[in-house]
Amino acid sequence: MQKEKKLQLKNFVTMAMLCALAVVADMFLRIPGIGGFLTYEPKDVILTVSAFIFGPIAGIIMSLVVCLIEMVTVSSTGIIGLLMNFISSAVFIGVASFIYSRKKTLSRAVIGLAAASLAMTAVMLLWNYIITPVYMHVERSVVLGMILPLLLPFNLLKAGLNSTLTMFLYKGIVTALRKSKLIPQSENSDTKKSVSTTVLIVVTSAFLAVTLLLVILIFAGKIQL
Repeated sequence: MQKEKKLQLKNFVTMAMLCALAVVADMFLRIPGIGGFLTYEPKDVILTVSAFIFGPIAGIIMSLVVCLIEMVTVSSTGIIGLLMNFISSAVFIGVASFIYSRKKTLSRAVIGLAAASLAMTAVMLLWNYIITPVYMHVERSVVLGMILPLLLPFNLLKAGLNSTLTMFLYKGIVTALRKSKLIPQSENSDTKKSVSTTVLIVVTSAFLAVTLLLVILIFAGKIQL
């Protein structure tokens, strides 16, 4: 029991340290103002590496913490920015780490990151259609006109860059954490895996259902935002 508590404390400290590193990356390496409201920040790279180590649930929780800190520090988009940042990060991190956690191999990491890139791009196009007219005070037709020239390439570029940097930095970060004895030599752990998987599937399914329902209702004219 004492050994388990010590391991939990060590994991908590490591996750807090990685959250802090993601915040620093967000503050000093961000590229703001693309299209007037799109911003690239590399925090998802650190958070995806974290999720590869600790699992998708931990990674999503960490992304929420970092997005909250971002909202009250460097972001100027308030609660709407928080919502969009968290959705983007959670989808990318969750999909990539879920696929990788099933079998921790290089090929699974590549597949996970590719699937995460496509999932994040698709989800963010839907949520930009829902939220951007509210944020920018424009008609939805304007947002539709922004999809091909701006929103689609931005999200694909962001996801591709995050994927590349994750692959490039993952081994170095894990090696450093192992040498510091912050994580064990073997990352594989089946503890509560089935419970975490069930929770992630349920939450993801509910989120996708809500997203699609909102888009359908908006197209049908049932919701006016």
